[in-house]
Amino acid sequence: QVQLVESGGGLVQPGGSLRLSCAASGFTFSMYSMSWYRQAPGKERELVATISRAGAITNYADSVKGRFTISRDNAKNTVYLQMNSLKPEDTAVYYCKTTYYARDYWGKGTLVTVSS
Repeated sequence: QVQLVESGGGLVQPGGSLRLSCAASGFTFSMYSMSWYRQAPGKERELVATISRAGAITNYADSVKGRFTISRDNAKNTVYLQMNSLKPEDTAVYYCKTTYYARDYWGKGTLVTVSS
């Protein structure tokens, strides 16, 4: 079955960096686009970034453009989110997602806290 497992979250000071990873299994990873979402306390889940199957096309929310970079390693079945210049408003649980046979699959998320 499809499984997505996020890792790499933690506590970081404003201006710092983190790299999130999402390990995928149960489907042919290289055939599907992948996305990162986040949900801050008391807010709706929002799309952060997407990447195409081969990684050639990426898209970002305006709030993270120029600071975050999504990438993937199809040999390792893993998608990454490099987050730089982190701000307190980036604090959220970060989720990876894919759509497989018209059904959305989500990981359980990893918490990122940006605070001094």
